Amino acid sequence: MFKRLFWLMTGAGLGFGMSFWIMRMVRETVERYSPQRLSSELSQAARGVGLDVRQAVAEGREAMRQHEAELRAQVATRQQRR
Repeated sequence: MFKRLFWLMTGAGLGFGMSFWIMRMVRETVERYSPQRLSSELSQAARGVGLDVRQAVAEGREAMRQHEAELRAQVATRQQRR
């Protein structure tokens, strides 16, 4: 009799615990993919990409200016040699 009561209570406790855990996981998943959260995460990612692109363009322009200065210096030395 006590064995059956023990296993009944154990099963009920595990069932309640698992259902609570599953519901929590489902709520977290639904919240993670809700439109508000997705839009905020997308806007943050877009800002990050925009910042990266601006930095890359600035670095490219600086490298271009340096290379152009080197080329102009080479042309100037060639003209002086003549």
